[in-house]
Order: sequence, then C-alpha cells, then structure tokens
Amino acid sequence: MIENKAKNKAMIALKTAKMLLEIKAVNFRSKEPYTFTSGLKSPVYIDCRKLISYPRIRSAVSDFCVVTVMRDVDFEKYDVVAGGETAGIPYAAFIAERMRLPMIYIRKKSKGFGRNVRIEGDLKAGQHVLFVEDLTTDGTSKLSFAQAIREAGAIVSDILCVFYYDIFRHAPTLLAQYGIKLHYLTTWKDVLSVARNEALFDPLTLYEVKKFLDSPLEWSASHGGISDFRYKPR
Repeated sequence: MIENKAKNKAMIALKTAKMLLEIKAVNFRSKEPYTFTSGLKSPVYIDCRKLISYPRIRSAVSDFCVVTVMRDVDFEKYDVVAGGETAGIPYAAFIAERMRLPMIYIRKKSKGFGRNVRIEGDLKAGQHVLFVEDLTTDGTSKLSFAQAIREAGAIVSDILCVFYYDIFRHAPTLLAQYGIKLHYLTTWKDVLSVARNEALFDPLTLYEVKKFLDSPLEWSASHGGISDFRYKPR
C-alpha cells in the first residue's frame, strides 16, 4: 500500500513537471537571474498561471490535485475549498467543482470599503477548509491566508498547491508550527530531472540550476541577492 502511494506520487510529480515544461511555464536563466519580491536572486522561475490557458493540461492537473487529496488526506474531510487571491482562485474553482464542494476566495487584504472583508463567498464557523494555491515557495505568504480563515471561525490544516519549490529547509517546520500540512504535485527537483532526461537546456544552465536548488540562499548571495530571510508574524 505504501509502495503504491509512493509510485502514484512519483508518477504525478513527473507528469506534472513534464506538462509545465511543455507549455514553457518553466524558465531557466542562469546568466541573468530573476529577482523575487523577497530580494532572492534565482536562475529559475515558474508561471503556473499559464496552465489555465491549456484545457487538457489544466484538467489533468486538477484531477491530480483531487487524487493527491484522496491519497494523502481524506475525500470527505472538507466542507469548503478556498483559493488565494489571485493565482489560487482558478485552481480552487476547478478542484471545488470536481469535489462537489462550495468555493470561496481570500483577498490578500480587505478592500477598505463595503463589508471590508477578506473572505468572499459563504464561509461558516466550524467548517473545514481546503486552501488551494498555484505554488508555494517558502510558505510564508500562505500563513496570512490561513490566518484570515481562522479569524472567520473556520478550520484550516491543509494547503494544496500545484508546485512547491522544496528548497527552503525551514518551510515544512514553519507551516507545521502553525498547524498546517502542505500537499503538492511537483517540485523543482522533479522539473530538473525531466529537463535533464530530455536535454531541454544546455549543460551549464542545468549545472547552475542544480547549484541553486542545493543552496538557494548561497547562490542568491553570490549573484547579488539576499542571503537570508525569515517570516515575521503580523
């Protein structure tokens, strides 16, 4: 049983990685690194928003998301599916439809007028929420969304995302401290594996990507970016 779960997880990871590469949602650029909002310099960038423009791929990814929930958690655990503004909203809609559940979405901050709320839709106290996002880097941005759900009296203990960076060692511990478990389809290491096997990038680029994935903060610092960052609860 455990072996079958592991095989299923590995298959989904590689299939999802291949689809992301196919639609060029994955970008490797070692000579001119990308700069993230945090100040991190990176030779890798991914745009999961592109998936929504490819119906067959987005359908397969959405199915994989539901399979992952059924495999890792419980199909009947949740009452509501929530998406984070903005990239998580379409994925939440796709998954809520497949799971036959209500959907809500959460703003990054309240509008400042009208009802002045962060949660849009009908969420009741005590309901169990599956929070959905397109990707997770180090997990810090997800905590604000989870906090909004909890302040509304609902329960959130699981985050589901299509893509997880899986390169920041503190991320699982940070989420666990806030009572949250992360579920995901694929990671940078899976993408790199497919890219290598199919020779999609030149050897030097793949070498630099591997160096970054092994030591992201050190790679960032050596290319003019930050060398450390920590989440500070608001």
